[in-house]
Amino acid sequence: MRIAISGPPGSGKTTVSALVAQRLGYELVLVGQIFRQMASERGVSLETFGALAEENETIDKELDDRTMKIAESKTDVVLEGRLTAALMKRNDIPGLTIYIDAPENVRAERIVEREGNDFETVLNEMNSRERSEKKRYKAYYGIDVSDKCSYDLWLESGEMTPDDITDIIIKEVRRIHVEDARQVQEGV
Repeated sequence: MRIAISGPPGSGKTTVSALVAQRLGYELVLVGQIFRQMASERGVSLETFGALAEENETIDKELDDRTMKIAESKTDVVLEGRLTAALMKRNDIPGLTIYIDAPENVRAERIVEREGNDFETVLNEMNSRERSEKKRYKAYYGIDVSDKCSYDLWLESGEMTPDDITDIIIKEVRRIHVEDARQVQEGV
């Protein structure tokens, strides 16, 4: 089963994706790693490549094309990225699509803990990044990542631990497997 996990910065999507992949024995694909690989292939720093991506839509499109090719070619995989779940739905790639969110202040606090910057700076950068990404995703793909209709599960991680979120996802995966087995047995 393909599992796509999306969400904004600081939502816990990367941590949860790693836990889900580990518990299910699935491959983990992080879109951020693909982005880093693309920067390396071009011989530029991650920061420079990020700035180029903001001005050149072909970089985002190449990243998303690479991600969707992986999604199409693999089955037991967890794919983590901001657009991954919405793009899988849009491209009719079967799988469980999940959006993990958390209140803005919780996400900013998590980023502060991870990166060590001050809260106000992180909050401002996070909001700026999200506005920029939302605008680009709408312009490039007509996708609103905050549209709940693009996801099978929408989970709020603000007051839950990564293990709590992972447990919910694992239960949903098992429920789908049971339902699929039942349909096969009934000849549906």
